[in-house]
Amino acid sequence: MAGNKMLQFVTVERKTPEKRDAETRKEDFGEIYREYAAERAAEQAGRCSQCGVPYCQTHCPLHNNIPDWLRLVAEGRLQEAYEISQATNTFPEICGRICPQDRLCEGNCVIEKSGHGTVTIGAVEKYITDTAFEMGWVPSIKPRRERAESVGIIGAGPGGLAAADMLRRAGVQVTVYDRYDRAGGLLTYGIPGFKLEKDVVMRRNDQLADGGVAFVLNCEVGRDITFDQIREKHDAVIVATGVYKTRELDGKNADARGVVRAIDYLTASNRKSFGDDVPEFDSGELSAEGKRVVVIGGGDTAMDCVRTAVRQGATSVKCLYRRDRANMPGSQREVQNAEEEGVEFVWLTAPAGFEAGLQEASEGGVAVSGVNVQKMRLGEPDATGRQKPELIEGADYIEEADLVVKALGFEPESLPTLWSKPELEVTRWGTVKADFRTHETPLDGVYAVGDIVRGASLVVWAIRDGREAADAILEKFSAADAPVIAAE
Repeated sequence: MAGNKMLQFVTVERKTPEKRDAETRKEDFGEIYREYAAERAAEQAGRCSQCGVPYCQTHCPLHNNIPDWLRLVAEGRLQEAYEISQATNTFPEICGRICPQDRLCEGNCVIEKSGHGTVTIGAVEKYITDTAFEMGWVPSIKPRRERAESVGIIGAGPGGLAAADMLRRAGVQVTVYDRYDRAGGLLTYGIPGFKLEKDVVMRRNDQLADGGVAFVLNCEVGRDITFDQIREKHDAVIVATGVYKTRELDGKNADARGVVRAIDYLTASNRKSFGDDVPEFDSGELSAEGKRVVVIGGGDTAMDCVRTAVRQGATSVKCLYRRDRANMPGSQREVQNAEEEGVEFVWLTAPAGFEAGLQEASEGGVAVSGVNVQKMRLGEPDATGRQKPELIEGADYIEEADLVVKALGFEPESLPTLWSKPELEVTRWGTVKADFRTHETPLDGVYAVGDIVRGASLVVWAIRDGREAADAILEKFSAADAPVIAAE
């Protein structure tokens, strides 16, 4: 009976897909996890307890119907599983790869709480859609009818692309504007290939383009086109720019050569993976080869940087974080992967400035030679409930470094200034003000989604926002189409 395929968590152990050994995977930027075989995917899906209150679904920002598609995988009904999976998620194969499942669905799995080990939800989700693409089950974008309305989307990251997909499938004319030469935002240029191979993102970009979404790339709003010009061209506009302004560090020699931003470092590496000409990489400015590398920060971006440096041939890689491991905001799985690959974590440390070498760098300016490190301890909890780091007087030391990567997080750029649009309301943090449900801003017909509203957040939240904004726009378009019934 079909029911016998479920509730196997008592007799079947949790098993993640095979992970390539650290020494092998350090040599390339390929994804570190191998694909599930059909039998193993069904076996692991069958561990789901099919609980009456699925906390995995509740704690997924998209509220994916996880127990339903796990059951279908266990029963061998994979195409139906894909249809259920994609009903709530525009890019399930991407979420399956990069979502921090340990903090979301898997971390709240009922059988995990009971001590049996969580269901490998992310790996099964990835397997479902990868198989669907191989089998030709993923439908192309073919609207049943074309609509006259047009929507302009500023930003080709996950939020903007999720909205573009839904709007275009409904027949809306969609144009996406982006400052980069490829769509995808941080999916393309911010996340390394060992977490998300680039052909996975390009496959979705191609699907959207083939389905009639127009991409205007290498186009920066405020420089190449004005915000008002975009508004004039379209019936609605979605702002999905993300947040790209790096939080800076003060202190002595903060502008020394070799002290670089995480976004610049990761973008250069990802461009090389595409085969692009990257002078800053080739010159060594944004390459870790043969260098002592120090990454400052404790989030997922910091993990991307340390693991990239390992693959580029750094002689040593250290990560400085001002709290301890338990208080680290990044995924614990990523920390483990980094440690396996040889990264050293230096907990309870913070930079106070930088040492610079005596010799001038070849292109001018002094070159970094070390980080002035302050040792910290955890004191009383702050307003968020996390223990606040406190300086330990007299415990400073110098951490030698040839390349320092600042991975302290991102903040929003000042869009009202960049776009000469002071009417675009922002919060005191610089994020755009938008309705929580519809995502419409106080500017009529202008919506905002993803990090530019939330601050630096997760891809899955951006996808949710993009889908909700698309729904709200379609609802407004449909209301405008509705016939007016005269009152009797």
